[in-house]
Amino acid sequence: MFKDNWIQVLADLERQGEPCVLITVIEHRGSTPRDSGTKMLVTEQACYATIGGGHLEYKAMQMARDMLRAGEQQLKVERFNLGANLGQCCGGMASIMLEPIIKPRHHLVLFGAGHVAKALVHIVATLPFRITWIDERAEEFPQNLPSGVTKVVSDDPVGEISGQPAGSFYLVMTHNHQLDLDLCAGILKRQDARYFGVIGSNTKRKRFDYRLGERGFDAAALATMQCPIGLSAVAGKHPAEIAVSVAGALIQQYQQPLAKSTPDQTANVVSHSAC
Repeated sequence: MFKDNWIQVLADLERQGEPCVLITVIEHRGSTPRDSGTKMLVTEQACYATIGGGHLEYKAMQMARDMLRAGEQQLKVERFNLGANLGQCCGGMASIMLEPIIKPRHHLVLFGAGHVAKALVHIVATLPFRITWIDERAEEFPQNLPSGVTKVVSDDPVGEISGQPAGSFYLVMTHNHQLDLDLCAGILKRQDARYFGVIGSNTKRKRFDYRLGERGFDAAALATMQCPIGLSAVAGKHPAEIAVSVAGALIQQYQQPLAKSTPDQTANVVSHSAC
């Protein structure tokens, strides 16, 4: 759905914390769909206003969403020959500027809708994250979700891994240890997680290391998996305590993007069902 009042839309998106790209036609020559100064806004799921439709607009939207997925924050300028490059019959020249104007949020993929996950979501939703929350059990999700949380009820949680953006944060805390193991294998296979944590004890960690090793994952790959999860300075087994500890670890990770987690940054954080 298009809205001409992109300024009002931009204010709404900023208030909601929704990342977007502002696209502006900065130069036009000859016959073009819209003149210089025309603007539109693109988010991951929607677009507002128009720079004239056709292949130029489609290409601009595609580029904008690629920027959002990659977390790019530098503006780009692209020039198009509408006839030769894009096959549009108007045949003029147009230059567009793509400007990310809201800092992209981090993406957390959370598997499992148990007590700890429920406590965690309410904390992480107040941080610069958008959350994809996945479970097989529709009845486990709360009726009202915080802003920025997308619920996914899936009969195949492992199959959901392939569709996640590169550089996502992952947390595995389902009700089923075999499912946890299969999710771990799927996430490790991608080799592009910004952070990857699994709830559990040191005993669970050793068991998973052994079983994942049997599946062909080497020590370097296994070292990218955090288990136990959380900050050593925050102890306790109450769901809220675990949630605070895990949220602290996520904050530490995104505030220090080049730092690698070390064993002393994690605590023996275990829920009643995570051993």
